[in-house]
Amino acid sequence: MTTLTTTVQLGEAVRGAHGAYEAARGAPPTERAGWLEAVALALDAHGDELVQLAGEETHLPEGRLRTELLRTTFQLRLLAEEVRSGQVLDATIDHADPSWGMGPRPDIRRVNVPLGAVGVFGASNFPFAFSVLGGDTASALAAGCAVVHKVHEAHERLGRRTAEIAIAALTQASAPAGLLAIVTGRSAGESLVDHPLIKAVGFTGSTRVGRLLLERTVARPEPIPFYGELGSVNPAFVTERAWAERREEVLTGFAASFTLGMGQFCTKPGLLFVPELDAGARRTLEQAVAAAPRFPMLTEGLAEGYQHALEHVAGGAETVVPGEPGVAPAPTVLAVKAEEARRRPELLAEEMFGPASVVVAYGSEDNLAELAELLPGQLTATVHGQPGEAPDELVQVIEERAGRVIWNDWPTGVTVSHAQHHGGPFPATTAPGTTSVGTAAVQRFMRPVAYQSFPDAQLPPALQEANPWRIQRRVDGRWTEHDAGDRAGAAAERTQGPR
Repeated sequence: MTTLTTTVQLGEAVRGAHGAYEAARGAPPTERAGWLEAVALALDAHGDELVQLAGEETHLPEGRLRTELLRTTFQLRLLAEEVRSGQVLDATIDHADPSWGMGPRPDIRRVNVPLGAVGVFGASNFPFAFSVLGGDTASALAAGCAVVHKVHEAHERLGRRTAEIAIAALTQASAPAGLLAIVTGRSAGESLVDHPLIKAVGFTGSTRVGRLLLERTVARPEPIPFYGELGSVNPAFVTERAWAERREEVLTGFAASFTLGMGQFCTKPGLLFVPELDAGARRTLEQAVAAAPRFPMLTEGLAEGYQHALEHVAGGAETVVPGEPGVAPAPTVLAVKAEEARRRPELLAEEMFGPASVVVAYGSEDNLAELAELLPGQLTATVHGQPGEAPDELVQVIEERAGRVIWNDWPTGVTVSHAQHHGGPFPATTAPGTTSVGTAAVQRFMRPVAYQSFPDAQLPPALQEANPWRIQRRVDGRWTEHDAGDRAGAAAERTQGPR
């Protein structure tokens, strides 16, 4: 039974988080990294218990859950490495220079600082990777923020237990009390966004709810950043040559990708653009989706929402593979021709969050870029082509609309890495210049502060001449590795070039 957080409890959690942020904001990188690693170790130690709880609440298979938990703890450790190196601080020092090209330059130094206490909303479809210790929480903690996490009702017992384990680990690692807290219920979520001590919000969920929360952040007396991941159909485009030479491979890969996890992935390919959809291609699709595993969707509400979206799109499309409704629906494949897509572009924008996708028969490859221009912002866009092909016009269009552009692969499966970008223009996200996955996600929860002509002793440790934290810094334009200022070396490089 759901236990809702009261207004009083919400206020206590936020004030506690703010106090923890104040206590932790100056912690050395090694200490902050240790907190992240302590949480990762604790989650690993309780893995069997957490996976069992997740299976009971989400119906997801054990293998998927164990992989997702591994991803979650890996991300915590990767971010710990990033924190320890000092990369997230982007410490930059420009010494005073009377001969600077545009005139004398004062001593000026810049470093990233945490925003404060932040709110994070858990997602329904990833009980570990986008939940209590998922990407938003992990990156906010890595930034030096405190987090108040709104647990998703789809897996509340798991969320509560995950938080208990993480908070105990943080306590054992001597982190300030209140650095991580959880709340439950819609009212608590709304109050979390409104609270004046909350300085940013991370959200993964539906476009409707995301828009409402975005409007609340803007309507506050002090508007705050809202990092929302809302909706994406992740189009995939197949060139004529690729279709002619490996049609069956493309179709089976497509079917496996859009039915993965019952189609409950934010990167599910919801559109496939092919030259034509003949009888052979239809048979291949029928056979491929028939082999897809079926299990109940995460919640009855998601199943109902999926069915509603499916019916809306099916009203303007041909049914190629009829599915079955219910809490564990059979996959559905719909089809439209290019002319219909032009007349009703809304058919291409509707996200069906479940095991359904639309095949668009584009006719001539000359139509691809024009059809791609009908699409709103996306998390991903994929091109399947052959060696030597360079569909430059199409790629240029999808670069403008997607945060990750893929060649001869499928978008499901978002690795956590330094180069990863999980974002995109609206409605995929509300902040296309940021990512919610990978080490760059930390930057969302920080802001730069520059110090000009300050006495060295009054500077933050990251900017002091002796570099007491031994972190990577950019000194007079040159990146240094754990140095102690090396002012002379930086000056020499400016006149002599790289050594």
